[in-house]
Order: sequence, then structure tokens, then C-alpha cells
Amino acid sequence: MIHGWLIGTETNRAVVILQHGIHGSRNDLVSRARFLFNAGYAVLMFDFQGHGESQAPHITFGFLESRDSQAAVTFAKTRFPGKPIAVIGLSLGAAAAALAEPQLNVQALVLEMMYPNVVEATKDRIAMRLGPPGRLLSPLLTVQLHWRLGCTTEDLRPIASVEKITVPKLIIAGTEDRDTTFAESKEIFARAAEPKTFVPFEGAQHQDLLAFAPDRYKKTILDFLETQLK
Repeated sequence: MIHGWLIGTETNRAVVILQHGIHGSRNDLVSRARFLFNAGYAVLMFDFQGHGESQAPHITFGFLESRDSQAAVTFAKTRFPGKPIAVIGLSLGAAAAALAEPQLNVQALVLEMMYPNVVEATKDRIAMRLGPPGRLLSPLLTVQLHWRLGCTTEDLRPIASVEKITVPKLIIAGTEDRDTTFAESKEIFARAAEPKTFVPFEGAQHQDLLAFAPDRYKKTILDFLETQLK
């Protein structure tokens, strides 16, 4: 059972699904929901399994969470038949959107601070705590994926998924992000299928980009949605 909030009515011009980051919840997305609703969009936000009110034994870094994304899109299509849909995913939420199989049947994707693959993501996070040599410890963690979570490193490669997604994509990254380095974000963009747009946030780390640069973030998102959700 996935718990969420829906804000909007059939009079809204389109639907935006918001997907939070790891260890977060839909509560983190209220500020985004507010400005999107004020711009005329219905907004659906939910807790991924293993987060908030959606109970599950494990977090799977986008593997099973991608099914939550599929369920959210199906729900939105049922409630708003014929309306265009966009997904805005933050970190884990972005990976879940990209990893969905089959691909999400939406008109636009916003991927914020998305990790390229679980191997690099693990190395980056270990290096933040233990320094660059700590990256060598990554196999000790990734080798546990199959027996602990039921997936493998091959199942957790959003950078490969975006090569096949032809939905318009807005890829956003902070230039000082250490969880997903700026170089990794640029590589994700380089490999992503067209159409695509890349927007860097100068000085931002792996953080709430709306709080970091409110005016720029709102304009970036609303301009993209205005173009794609017609």
C-alpha cells in the first residue's frame, strides 16, 4: 500500500507527479506542490515503499521503487483521463522514474541529482566519509545487493536507462554535488536520448534546489512544463 496526497481537480490543465529522495517522504515536496498547484497543475506526491507511511522491509535504490512510479502514473491517468502528465524525481525519485520498465507513459521527465549507477553512487558516498581510497571498498557493499535486495548492479543503472527514454527530459544538477558528482551528471546528460535539456545550479550540493535558488528553480521547472505539457 502506497500512501500519498493528491491536490487538484479535473479542471487542472495537467498533472505533475512528485517523487522524493532517499530517506525522505512526500512531506519534503509540499513547497514544490504549492507553486505547481498555483501555476495550474494538479499534483500527486507519495511515499515510496520503505519511506514515510509506505511500509516495506528494504529500500532498493530505485529497483522496486520504479514500480511505485508506475503505480502513481496509472493512478493519475485513471483520475485525470486524457490529461498530460509529468514526473519530477529527486535523487532516488529520479532513478525510480528512469528505471521503470516499461518506461513511464508520461509527457515529460525532470531528473534532479540522479545517480548514474549504483557502483559509482556507492563509491561517491564512501569517498565522502573515508576519502578517495575508500572507493575501493565499494564491492563489499554492492556484492550484497542480490541476496539482500533481490537485484544486481545491472538492475541499478539509470545512466543506461536514459539512453532509451525519448520522452523530453530536463536533467538538473548541482555543480558542487558530491553524492552525484557534476561530472557524472554531465555524463548522464551526454548519454541521454533526445530531446533533453541540462540545467546546472552553480554552487549547489546534493540538496533541495528549490530552497537553494527558489526563483531560478521555479522558472526552470515552469518553463519546461509549459513547453511540454500541452
